[in-house]
Formats: sequence, C-alpha cells, structure tokens
Amino acid sequence: MSRYLTLLIVCILAANPSSSTASPYERPTAKLPDPMGYVSDHAKVLEEEWRARIRSVAQDLERKTGVEMVVVTVPSVKPFRSANDYATAIYEKWGIGSAQQEHGILVLLAVEERQAALTLGRQMLPVITPPVMSQIGSEYLHPSIERGHFGEGLYRTAVALASHSQNVRVGSPSRTHYKGIGFWITLFTSIGAIAFFWWISRPDLRHPYRRIQRGEYWGTGQGGFGGNWGGFGGSTSGEGYR
Repeated sequence: MSRYLTLLIVCILAANPSSSTASPYERPTAKLPDPMGYVSDHAKVLEEEWRARIRSVAQDLERKTGVEMVVVTVPSVKPFRSANDYATAIYEKWGIGSAQQEHGILVLLAVEERQAALTLGRQMLPVITPPVMSQIGSEYLHPSIERGHFGEGLYRTAVALASHSQNVRVGSPSRTHYKGIGFWITLFTSIGAIAFFWWISRPDLRHPYRRIQRGEYWGTGQGGFGGNWGGFGGSTSGEGYR
C-alpha cells in the first residue's frame, strides 16, 4: 500500500479549463526535477524573501514536530495530466516524509496551469483533513495565485499547515509506556526510602554491640558485660537501585 496520498487539488484557476475524460490514465515516464531543500523553486517565481520565510517555517516545523514539509514550484505539470498527478510522482521520487514515519507534506504549484496540489503522508491525514485543506485553499492559495502573488500564497499556506501540525510528535514513545515505567520507579523508590528510615530508626541493628555479642571483637561470644545479648535478632539486606 502506498505510504502517501494526494487528497485533492486545492485550487484550479486555469483560464480555459478542459473537459475531463473517463479514459484510463497511466503516469508519464517524464524526468522529474531534483529536490532543492525545503523550497524547490524550479519555476523561479519566488523572491528570496518569500523563499527564506517559507524555508524558516518548514525548518521550524520539522525541528519541533518531526514533520517534513516541502514546497515546490514548477513551470508546468506537462506531460502529467494535473498537479495532483505531478505532486504524487514527486512525493514518491523524493521520499518526502519517509524518514519521518509517513509524516510528510508536499505543496506543489504549477505556474502555467495555475494549479496547486497538496500531498500528505498517511500519518498526516487525521491532522490535515479535507475541510482544513479546503479552508487553506480558499483563504490563501486561491486569492494569491489569482493575483500572481505566488510567494505570499505559498508562505501563508505553509504557516497554516504548520499551525495545524504543531501538536504532532514523530517518533515519540507512547505515554502509556512512560506511565508504566514511572509507576514502578515510584514504587521501588518508596520502598527503598521506607526501608532506609526503618533501618536508621533501629540503632540496635547497627550498633557495634551486636558485633561484640557475636564475638567479632573479643572472640568470646559473651561480650564484656556479663552474659549473652539476645532478643535483637534479625538482619537486613537489599539491592542497590540501579
């Protein structure tokens, strides 16, 4: 099963949309562009300021959450049929999100067709839902692409996607696992503390007179006080906490 899914074209603003056909579609074997980091501006439509802003958002998102977000611009989706198909091909070739356990986000803009597509790793589907994508498309991508403000639109899209993904933590052990360990650590620590305070509250267990009684000092077993000492029996033993 595929590790990713392109859910929908978030905006289509082509001046002369063509009618769709129901004929079977095979992905073209065209050469795809190579990645250029968090921002791959192959269409060369982004000013340096916008590239830097988008890159900063993507870097901060991956540092805090582990989610890998990549923004790509291309001159055209040809020979692919749509931005959706192009985005799926790039996501697969570049392996976006593969090291992040399927927590990948790809935003693709095709300038000539005025199309944008969003591809998500499967683990991001519950986070970036279709209603979220529809809202991002209508509020940021549609108006910006229509005006030709590609940098602003992609930056605001990146910020919106990062905001919705900020609570994701890639590779974090389950909280249940940590709770189980915390319980046993607390239990053993409490037992050790109780045993220690009990021991220091019993001077008869640590006083050298018991060693005198056993003949460890004079070898008589009688001590020096006119008889055996009894009634203080018992000993303690334990393991150190590691």
